[in-house]
Amino acid sequence: MVKGMREERVAGERSLLLGVGISAIGIGMYIPFSLVFFHHVTGLSFALVGIVLTATGLAGLAVMPLAGSTVDRFGARKVNLLLYAVRALGFTLYPFAGSLPAFAAVALVTALADRSFSIVQQSLIGEVARGGARDRLQASIRALQNAGMGAGALVVSGVLALWGTDGFTYTAWGNAVAFALAGLLVSRVKPLRDHTNGLLSADGAPGSAKRPPAGYRMVLADRPFLGLTAANFLTALGYSALSVLFPLYITTWLHGPDSLTGAAFTVNTALCAGIGVLIASRVRRSGARRTRSAALGALLFAAAFVGQIVLGTVRPGQTATLVALLVIVVVYTVGELVHSPSGGALSVSAAPEAVRGRYLATYQLSYSLATALAPSLFTGLLALDGRLPWAFLTVAALGAALALTRLERHLPPEAVHATPPSPTPAPAAAPAEAVTREPATTATG
Repeated sequence: MVKGMREERVAGERSLLLGVGISAIGIGMYIPFSLVFFHHVTGLSFALVGIVLTATGLAGLAVMPLAGSTVDRFGARKVNLLLYAVRALGFTLYPFAGSLPAFAAVALVTALADRSFSIVQQSLIGEVARGGARDRLQASIRALQNAGMGAGALVVSGVLALWGTDGFTYTAWGNAVAFALAGLLVSRVKPLRDHTNGLLSADGAPGSAKRPPAGYRMVLADRPFLGLTAANFLTALGYSALSVLFPLYITTWLHGPDSLTGAAFTVNTALCAGIGVLIASRVRRSGARRTRSAALGALLFAAAFVGQIVLGTVRPGQTATLVALLVIVVVYTVGELVHSPSGGALSVSAAPEAVRGRYLATYQLSYSLATALAPSLFTGLLALDGRLPWAFLTVAALGAALALTRLERHLPPEAVHATPPSPTPAPAAAPAEAVTREPATTATG
């Protein structure tokens, strides 16, 4: 936003952020060990756990459109609280789900809540904030999620060191407590309302709460938003690179130690948690349009991917490779920190308030599709040449940057600008006595 202007504070913002941080600690306590975690908690074999998690994850993808419709009908805050309650209940029951049917049932319900949560949380940002506050919340939530997941991984490591594999059961119940606390905190957040009778519209202006119903046909007819979703899919492939492509590239093409992957993740997580809010604040206060700052993030992704191509071509010694990889990871992470808040706020603000849930469900599918396609796409290209997947990602990131800049004039101004530009003053009206009126004509007939 422009310097000198103050952002509106969100009612219950501290509670929202504290809840996000606590739930992230819970997620960090099981995500790094998911297969091992559920194996020890339920006593089922790794193979059965893997099959169930894959099947329930796919079912979660299928229910995402329904989550969008539910948000539009009941409001993001209510659905958000419901999902926290479902996740808390699920992790409470996991230690008792020792049979395959019981585990599948609990995992299915929990997966539906997990997959839908990103849609609901994005919708909640649109429901409780407007203008530059949306960008600030996007950055703060991302930083807290990274810090919380790192803290959760440390917590579970300590629990396992004290109690061994029995610690996984305590971790499951600790996770349930984390989600329950997060839900209680988020319940204090208040949606924005105008002084009459309705929620604020997507741009923050007062609007009527009674609007004509609209379904996914409205979303599919909105070509600029579909273009925005397609551009995000191209960028989302880049988000998958660090977790999917990076480890394979190091071991199979650069022939480096696995420890480099751990170092890269540590740098990425530390930077996201430590300077994410600062970078987002600098971008926001510069007054940059969201489309252009998101495009800048995509260009930084492309620069990092080109760096991988160069590194994979030169393949220097181990020390030089380590330094180069760390530089590349820093550039990549800065691109992530520039793109994520602007891209997220852009999607929230481009969605009409009455159908925001459906719009964001469509937008979030771009992340889910990229996550699903990334493993097979990257491994297939890597089998041909280690530099080929990075070349593909470079083209994708450049295409995303170009698409974002081209879409700028087709998206709503309140979506493009965190702070809408001041209108041009109208010319002064002529003095009343200088105005000549045409004589009225009378119809005759």
